Amino acid sequence: MPKIMPTFDSMMNPLLRAIRELGGSGTIAEINSRTIEILELPDELIEVIHDPQRSSGTEVEYRLAWTRTYLKKYGLLDNSSRGVWALTSEGQKVKSVDPTAVVRRVRENDKKVQQPSAPEEEDLTWRDELLDTLLKMHPAAFERLVQRLLRESGFKQVEVTGRSGDGGIDGQGIMRLGGLLSFHVIFQCKRYKGTVNVSQVRDFRGAMVGRADKGLLITTGNFTKDAAAEATRDGAFAIDLIDGDLLMDKLQELSLGVKSEQVIVEHVTLDHDWFANI
Repeated sequence: MPKIMPTFDSMMNPLLRAIRELGGSGTIAEINSRTIEILELPDELIEVIHDPQRSSGTEVEYRLAWTRTYLKKYGLLDNSSRGVWALTSEGQKVKSVDPTAVVRRVRENDKKVQQPSAPEEEDLTWRDELLDTLLKMHPAAFERLVQRLLRESGFKQVEVTGRSGDGGIDGQGIMRLGGLLSFHVIFQCKRYKGTVNVSQVRDFRGAMVGRADKGLLITTGNFTKDAAAEATRDGAFAIDLIDGDLLMDKLQELSLGVKSEQVIVEHVTLDHDWFANI
């Protein structure tokens, strides 16, 4: 287990492995989480903030942004406007890379085109701004936001009940399906950066047993693989998980503090063969 912060180039092969294990593509949160698991980074490294004065982003995430950027410039990764990263056709063929060779090639190419060095602009999107906003909210305000989110999603009688000695339960509500079936749901909010582990899922289940039909665990971070498996373990009360990416998607979908505007761009190309054949 590493005891020092890994450099961005030393994480190239673990990151490539993470994307392959995710099926060839993944969101930034998914890729970061899986890479951290592969590296077996301890909590004391995962929780280090890159620049406490400017953002709440961690040092590991900052370095992984550079890792993705170099692998993209090397031709092994590509990313969509929605923040999904995927292996290119060339990346699918490569099992591992020589990090030194990747860094040398990318920096030589940057010098040729006089391109300034910076992580992908994609990493500085509205999602990062929104996540930073959520992390800076007062805990009570974040609970009220979740309450509003659930109400807008169809929940009834949503109450914030968080108090000390309540097993970490922050609220409850009733989800009614088709006007016929209803489920009593207890929810917990975890407003922090990082991963929710399996023991936290178990603790939440223990607090909800006998008090609700379903559990809803909401975090601005993400869940470990074991935590996700525990949430749907056979024979146990089911717990639905909402990670940071899904939370931000729902806020955008419901226009809760996030306004989306469609911009139509006209792209014109010339058919030179058409002109040549007149």
